Amino acid sequence: MSIFDIFKKIKSGFGDEKETPKDKPITDSYLEQLEELLITSDFGVSVTQRIIEEINSNMGGSVKTIRDAEFVIRKILLSVLESVEKPLYIKGSPFVILVVGINGSGKTTTIGKLASLYQERGKSVLLVAADTFRAAAIEQLQEWAIRNSCDILAPSPKTDPAAVAYDGVHKAIAKNYDIVLVDTAGRLHTQKHLMEEVKKIKRVIGKLGNYPNEVLLVLDSTIGQNALIQAKEFNNALDVSGVVLTKLDSTSKGGIIFAISQDLKIPIRYIGMGEKIDDLKAFVARDFIESLLNPIA
Repeated sequence: MSIFDIFKKIKSGFGDEKETPKDKPITDSYLEQLEELLITSDFGVSVTQRIIEEINSNMGGSVKTIRDAEFVIRKILLSVLESVEKPLYIKGSPFVILVVGINGSGKTTTIGKLASLYQERGKSVLLVAADTFRAAAIEQLQEWAIRNSCDILAPSPKTDPAAVAYDGVHKAIAKNYDIVLVDTAGRLHTQKHLMEEVKKIKRVIGKLGNYPNEVLLVLDSTIGQNALIQAKEFNNALDVSGVVLTKLDSTSKGGIIFAISQDLKIPIRYIGMGEKIDDLKAFVARDFIESLLNPIA
């Protein structure tokens, strides 16, 4: 069930949306179904409890109908997301973004989309292929560089990734690039040696100045609670400063965006809503909520 389908069920009062009147009273069955839906859709225990407790505590007062419950849900979810709505401001040059995440999260694709986005804003972009473990990863980033007509530092496979990242940032300083996007090898948070490797990358480029300016974690929203666990571990290792949530389209559950926001408070910089190059959007909490619940009346 997609995140859009989840909210269709909420709006319908778990019945036929066309036939269920919004002034229908809230029942115990409605609350039980709502709680189960939110939990199984990865909204997390904390967010779910906030919603259920607020509805319960105001039952018979300001909350009597399904319409009233929708307003409570909207208010709480909006407050959760607004707390992490912090756009990525580019200050100084080069602005170095270290991009991390596990295999399959959409990390390299996200880098390509970011390169396009920043170039549209008139920024000069350098891609750095510090994922040297797989030759295919370097080739994929090279394809994005060609597609975006931007420069790339692409080493031979098996080159030390920290050295590649260092050389990339050094080149950016010397050549006055505005943006540096450093790709890193996908790694599970449980792979301690690989986590140490990416910590080394961050440490080594820090020798050139106050870099990286942003540690951007790319998370696949379709993997549910595993995304929350990954975010916690990457944050502990690297002090993540921003998150990109990918695959928040009609094929994903996506409720994990609320659990991550509630539990970790890491800024959400961008969300990926599809495969097209312009499907990466700056995260705006109200727009996101309205796309799910509008119209709520």
